[in-house]
Amino acid sequence: MPHTGLLHQLQQCAKRHLPTQGKKLHAQVIKSGLDHDGLLYPNTLIDMYGKCGYQNDALQLFDKMPERDLASWASIFTAHNQASLFQNTLSLFSTKFLIDGFQPDHFIFASLVKACANLSALKLGQQVHAQFLVSPFLHDDVVKSSLVYLYAKCGLPDTAQKVFYSILSKNVISWTSLIYGYARAERKSEAIELLRRMPGKNLYSWTALISGFVQSGLLVDAIRLFIEMRRVGVYIEDPFILSSMIGASASLAMLDLGKQVHRVVIGFGYRSSLFISNALIDMYAKCSDVLAAEKIFRHMSKRDVVSWTSIIVGMAQHGQAGEALSLYDEMTSVGLKPNEVTFVGLIYACSHVGLVNKGRQLFKSMVDDYGLNPSLQHYTCLLDLYSRSGYLEEAESLLNSMPFKPDEAAWAALLSSSRRVGKSEMGVRIANHLLELGPEDPSSCILLSNTYAGAGMWENVSKVRKFMLAMEGRKEPGYSCVNLSKENQVFYSGETTHPMKDEIFELLKELDAEMRRRGYVPDTSSVLHDMGQQEKERQLFWHSERLAIAYGLLKSVPGTTIRIVKNLRVCGDCHVVLKFICSIMNREIVVRDANRFHHFKGGVCSCRDFW
Repeated sequence: MPHTGLLHQLQQCAKRHLPTQGKKLHAQVIKSGLDHDGLLYPNTLIDMYGKCGYQNDALQLFDKMPERDLASWASIFTAHNQASLFQNTLSLFSTKFLIDGFQPDHFIFASLVKACANLSALKLGQQVHAQFLVSPFLHDDVVKSSLVYLYAKCGLPDTAQKVFYSILSKNVISWTSLIYGYARAERKSEAIELLRRMPGKNLYSWTALISGFVQSGLLVDAIRLFIEMRRVGVYIEDPFILSSMIGASASLAMLDLGKQVHRVVIGFGYRSSLFISNALIDMYAKCSDVLAAEKIFRHMSKRDVVSWTSIIVGMAQHGQAGEALSLYDEMTSVGLKPNEVTFVGLIYACSHVGLVNKGRQLFKSMVDDYGLNPSLQHYTCLLDLYSRSGYLEEAESLLNSMPFKPDEAAWAALLSSSRRVGKSEMGVRIANHLLELGPEDPSSCILLSNTYAGAGMWENVSKVRKFMLAMEGRKEPGYSCVNLSKENQVFYSGETTHPMKDEIFELLKELDAEMRRRGYVPDTSSVLHDMGQQEKERQLFWHSERLAIAYGLLKSVPGTTIRIVKNLRVCGDCHVVLKFICSIMNREIVVRDANRFHHFKGGVCSCRDFW
């Protein structure tokens, strides 16, 4: 075989990602002695292995080279970047490249900037930028495009725009990066205007805008743009944009939208895509349809740790602890190593069924068997497990000994447990810690006020009220969104302007009367305003979740599940009310609040009245 033909075939293996064929060609290179004849073949082999995902082989070849040139370095940096080993690129640059006395060329600069961008290493990226500006390559448009992406990803779209305008030949990558930067920074109008002005806009331009909006929380705008993109006939040749839309559906808990995107996934033939299937599992779980999530999981031909973790966490969040733990056993039996998120879901699952020993064992296993370092979230889950199961002394000991400063949620969880089992002395002690912390969550203030009131500590009750008054102006208004088949309606607490307010009011009155006949007594302890009992009850009556439930009952098909998403924690009184309503109306009600999922059915809740 002529040497030029061998070189061409190696380049084709790199282009088409054919590592097995590439290894055979490598053997021919060695047999022909070409691996010692200059740097052309070694550099091409490093490039081939890197692009085929064989970074270890690429690095092994690189380390064995008696001499290297800039092309060798560019190939190994590219190999690490393509494997998302961006830290390795920067480490090699600082520990070997500079020590060997090399100066970066435009290829090296582009690789370094890409690594900085993907690590969001802004300061280091700025240093590379400064070095680029005093180099002979300061006019290179490829490096400038990489710099646009760096500043866009690091939240500096205006800086990205300055670099963008210095590019003589603006390509799709630079346009797309700038659009993404403004979208991610919530600069909505500027991002959309850039897309409108962009010549030759394509799927990737739309994807940059839509995914940027999803990441910045502009979910409704992302959905509108996706609909517009579909209307103008942009062909979806890459599934990434679909995963963004699935994520938006999950965040908004819009089950019907998620199902529509799922149909688009099937229509474009991406059903077998691993990351799309993982996104669908997460979406269905967050939209409270865990049966659909499990069905997708079971039909996957290939699963990774994200697939298993998504279904385990989904089951745990919905109170299906037995299923979550069985899935974990199944996962480990096929040889997959769980990650940190897997253990969050597992310990959380144990807390719902009081499996204290199992939870302890899992916490120990993540450290001893898998070498994972527990985070604050793992400690909080273990604390929740101890608290729910009545192991309050162990919970308090854990809170005081863990290697993280306990946050407000941790103290509040333990305070709630101590009140629930009537340990007033412990409750006051924990309340004092929480008061010193300076609570910012209204539900924490309610817990504090009730604890101090029960102990007759009225001076502290007064302090808590001052906290509540201070946060009144800045606290997020409570709202609930009811998800029906063809619409989503948002209700705010106290809202009385809805077109169906009279029908909603009448239904709530009827339900209130029936609940009282069944023994319901309003719990006004969550209303800290100084007002009479009747006015406090009226405030509870107009809580957003009750309005959303009433609307859902009036508008939905009889017998169907009503799904609610609430931005704050469900208050204790509304939790009791929802248990009554699901029993009276013989309907299942699913509420996703700021803490967890609540499945109300037959007069009980899946959270077992602890949240």
